Amino acid sequence: MNDLGTRFYNAFIAKERYMLYLEGLGLTISISITAGIIGIILGVILALMRLSEPKKGRKRTILCTISTAYSDVIRGTPSVLQLLIMWFVIFSSSKNGFLVAALSFGINSGAYVSEIIRAGILAVDKGQMEAGLSLGLTKAQTMKQIILPQAVKNVLPPIGNEFITLIKETAIVGYVSLSDLTRVANQVSSRTYDAFMPLIGAAIVYFVIIKILTLLLGKLERNLRKSDNR
Repeated sequence: MNDLGTRFYNAFIAKERYMLYLEGLGLTISISITAGIIGIILGVILALMRLSEPKKGRKRTILCTISTAYSDVIRGTPSVLQLLIMWFVIFSSSKNGFLVAALSFGINSGAYVSEIIRAGILAVDKGQMEAGLSLGLTKAQTMKQIILPQAVKNVLPPIGNEFITLIKETAIVGYVSLSDLTRVANQVSSRTYDAFMPLIGAAIVYFVIIKILTLLLGKLERNLRKSDNR
């Protein structure tokens, strides 16, 4: 067996190390999905809070102020710093790494998703709200039954991109003692004294996952464009 083959064997086959990568990948995906769900829920709430902003010349509502401040703080600080604050300060007595990571990335994602959803809602023609009100619907009913269903088409592609970003951001969960794909690669590197093969292997796995999601997202965007042209 040549040197490259030996390095590959030591990095992935010896002592069934490929199982470590699979477990790390599973953790990465689990955190991403959980954080993505939290981010979408938070994003919808924050977007609706932000849209409670009154017309020009009037004082901001409390809900709008809270939503704006939240987005400014979260988007203005590094995600790794937010993760460490959650781990060492807010949940210092828990030490549940998965919970801390999922909440931290979910809270971070919520700030970005809220802007995506807000932009999607604002992209819907203003006449739709007036039409709903003229039919006897309340503002909340019009938003739920008319505006939001149309906004979904606008927000699905960028939310898909946000999820892709989320998967890559989870590479820092090793800070809270979680063995995700990136940390597993580092651990194998330290055991085999060979950084190249484990890290390149992890990078390829990330690339394949992101590429598949990108292709699926592209297909979704094409289908949405077709439905708009009908």
